[in-house]
Amino acid sequence: MEEFYRISRLPPYVFAEVNKVKAAHRAAGRDIIDLGMGNPDSAPPKHVIEKLREVALDETAHGYSVSRGIHGLRKAQAGYYKRRFGVDLDPDTEITATIGSKEGLYNFIQAITGPGDVIVTANPCYPIHAFGPVIAGASIRYIKMDDGGDFLELLERAIKNMTPKPVAVIVNYPGNPTAEVVDLAFYEKLVALCKQYGVYIISDLAYCEIYFDGNPPPSILQVEGAKDIAIEFTSLSKTYSMAGWRVGFAAGNKKLVYALTRIKSYLDYGMFTPAQVAATAAINGPQDYINDMRAMYKERRDILVKGLNEAGWPTPSPTASMFIWVPIPEQYKELGSFEFARLLLDQAEVAVAPGIGFGEYGDGHVRIALVENKHRLRQAVRNIKAFMAKDAEAIKAKLKAAA
Repeated sequence: MEEFYRISRLPPYVFAEVNKVKAAHRAAGRDIIDLGMGNPDSAPPKHVIEKLREVALDETAHGYSVSRGIHGLRKAQAGYYKRRFGVDLDPDTEITATIGSKEGLYNFIQAITGPGDVIVTANPCYPIHAFGPVIAGASIRYIKMDDGGDFLELLERAIKNMTPKPVAVIVNYPGNPTAEVVDLAFYEKLVALCKQYGVYIISDLAYCEIYFDGNPPPSILQVEGAKDIAIEFTSLSKTYSMAGWRVGFAAGNKKLVYALTRIKSYLDYGMFTPAQVAATAAINGPQDYINDMRAMYKERRDILVKGLNEAGWPTPSPTASMFIWVPIPEQYKELGSFEFARLLLDQAEVAVAPGIGFGEYGDGHVRIALVENKHRLRQAVRNIKAFMAKDAEAIKAKLKAAA
């Protein structure tokens, strides 16, 4: 049977394949420590859950909502940008709510592109950055970032040599999967570069509240003139451990926000109203939760980084995000990230995300998510230490024999 056109443009979803292997191990009774998906394991703040319950009990709160988000929610997000970044935003024209940042990113790309239009992004990258354009019918061009190149230099070279000129470039700092961070000077150069060539900027800022070195990641909208060409996506998923709620935002250039708002008006009626009211309470209410969440992820990061290095697996310590982007141990590098992830499941009962799932230039790494409590992380370290102490050549020989 002939495959559908858009589906045929998508490669097999690597994470689904890993999940199958993980499920098989669990079905066999093995205790898998899952550090693969970036799914927060903490509950949202109690007052947020209470607000959700309170509003859900209102019999009038269960009808269609507003696609762009209720005004109070957009106003709360404008207040957040003012407090956190010193950026003034009009909640009526420069902010729209999205059903998670992933939905917002895809629908925005769908709104601004036509057949043959090009979007540029780094590789490796979060999958929606690459395949959102593909699903929308546009084309994707990658900036290869596997060898520590200068993104701005590579981007300018790509724009100069690209036909047609790209419509937009996607940036993501703190990065998923790489945990890379940038400063405001980087954004200033990026804005100047994209203005020079007439390219829009799509900024994914989902992890801006998870940082460990005392330097809060900036927003591109802090740059003077950025609102002329930039739109930025944020989310409550990681900030308040509300991943399943699907509450996100787009903010920035009025024309770009309007384009997203217009296309969403044909596609959805917005989030469940009680979820929007509770999300407003999260943004406007006490923020102690964020400090506690940040300290929790830092403790988890330290346990894993220290333990893996002691196990003989060189592991960098990220300064932000809820992920560690780790090169595959030298003795297993030839396997590639998918087979190495399968091997970790089999030998150490630890699930990680293979780097190939984030693009071909991520294949030398795996992504480890800080989504288990510290006791489970210490168990993961013990398991990995035992695995690393084994004879790598004997293990690889056994794999080849079984292939």
